[in-house]
Amino acid sequence: MILGIGTDLCNIERIEGTIARFGERFLTRVFTETERRKADRRPRTVAETYAKRWAAKEACSKALGTGLRMGIAWRDMQVSNIRTGQPVMHVTGWAKERLDRMTPPGHRAHIHVSLTDDHPWAHAIVLIEALPE
Repeated sequence: MILGIGTDLCNIERIEGTIARFGERFLTRVFTETERRKADRRPRTVAETYAKRWAAKEACSKALGTGLRMGIAWRDMQVSNIRTGQPVMHVTGWAKERLDRMTPPGHRAHIHVSLTDDHPWAHAIVLIEALPE
């Protein structure tokens, strides 16, 4: 059963400009250490890497039915990659509490993530599914 779906389109050049203007302040406010390590390993595509994760966080907050309000913090959502390269979303804090409230008894939530970019755009789709336990 689908619990929520969200999508977001992000301008890579806007993220690049924000990093240039605010640097560490912006990066530490929005991205987790795992996300920052991923971007650091991609020196030629740093802005694209951050833009896709920004879009994924926006999409996740929409799939949770709140947008970025109601207590969800940027760092409550984290995108990482499994061994095959597939992106996965992890939620903590208020985002996790919201997800737990959305998930029907006897089910577990699974968050699907799809990321893509084609300069100057980065796009993410997040689908939250409830699976029987």
